[in-house]
Parts: sequence; structure tokens; C-alpha cells
Amino acid sequence: MFDHSILSDEEREALNEVMLAPPSQSPQRVLIVDDDKDAREVLAEILSLNDISCITAAGGTSAMHLLQTRPSIALLITDLRMAPCDGLDLIRRVRESDRAELPIIIVSGDANVRDAIDAMHLSVVDFLLKPINTKQLLRLVKRELGMA
Repeated sequence: MFDHSILSDEEREALNEVMLAPPSQSPQRVLIVDDDKDAREVLAEILSLNDISCITAAGGTSAMHLLQTRPSIALLITDLRMAPCDGLDLIRRVRESDRAELPIIIVSGDANVRDAIDAMHLSVVDFLLKPINTKQLLRLVKRELGMA
């Protein structure tokens, strides 16, 4: 099967960012990081339908770039299982950066007790298993953004 998309991944993400921004242009944004494009887009749509502005990244390197260049990012939601930089590696990089205090929520479809313990040692807000409970996610996000 061929991908006949005329947009590059970067162009698609930029377009997504513009399309998903709520009309109110909330000053705080959520960064969603997942190497699964569909998972990223679903989470972004859920948040945007609830007037939460978000942007997405396909991996740790692009996420770190966005965190360094966009001070409006107030919350990070990341998948756990990604390649080459998994979610725990990304969180460690964030915790060692000037954004060390950023609240982080992990979402994962494949996690074990060791992963949860490692995540809690990295001071994450919560660890949610896929399929995501939308109400729980929205409650956490709104609380962390001061919207609750």
C-alpha cells in the first residue's frame, strides 16, 4: 500500500496544531507524545473538544525541541512504549532539563509494575492504562492546568 499524502509528517503536525487549537486560544498547551499517529490524534481531539489546546510530537527528540521552544506547554502526556526513545527516557530527559517541574501523565497499553514504580520515582502525575478512561484523563488534565 502506498501513502499518497501530499503533506510531510511535520506539515501534518503543524496543520493539526492550528486545526485543534480551541477558539479561546488558551495560553497553556498540552504536549501529547506518542509514536502511534492515530493515538496522538485521538487524544488531541478529545482534549480540543473540551477546549484544551494541544500540540503533538511523534517521539522524544521532537518533544524535547517543542518543550525548549514553547514555554506555553504546561503539561506533557506521553506514551510509555516508543522507539527509539521510550516514555521513561523522555521523562528522565525532561526532569534533567530546565522544564524539570513540568507535570507529566503517562498513558500506556503495555505496562508492568516495574514501569509504574519507575514512573512514580520520576514524579509523574498519573499512569493511565489504554484504553483511556476519557473522564479520568480530562479530570487530571483540567486539574493540572488549573481549569478544574
